[in-house]
Amino acid sequence: MADHDTGIEAAVRGELRLLDPEVRRSADLLGALLHPEFHEFGSSGRRWDRASTLARLPTGTDPAGARYRVVTPINGTRLAPDVVHLTFDTEYDGVLAHRSSLWRLTDVGWQMWFHQGTPFSPAEA
Repeated sequence: MADHDTGIEAAVRGELRLLDPEVRRSADLLGALLHPEFHEFGSSGRRWDRASTLARLPTGTDPAGARYRVVTPINGTRLAPDVVHLTFDTEYDGVLAHRSSLWRLTDVGWQMWFHQGTPFSPAEA
């Protein structure tokens, strides 16, 4: 992560909040972190938009179930004054995924605009 880049630091904080089961179970908390034009290519291969994500995650996140674990450092790059790109790997219930997200600075703060999760095996790391 770049030294003292407040945009990258804010995006990392937002990314970690999005992995928190408490945030994932709340449409209000999720909605504050997702850009109105949010879209995602999930690790399942499915395309999600903001509305489908807000409908799916709060009801599909088990409070006692598996939790996302970040298994590599989160690397951030400032692409423009109002755009940050993050990359990192996670483990969830034994499944590893490369993660990439774009965060945009808006009137309400940094929000995730795009996310992609790509599953991989340890041999491919």
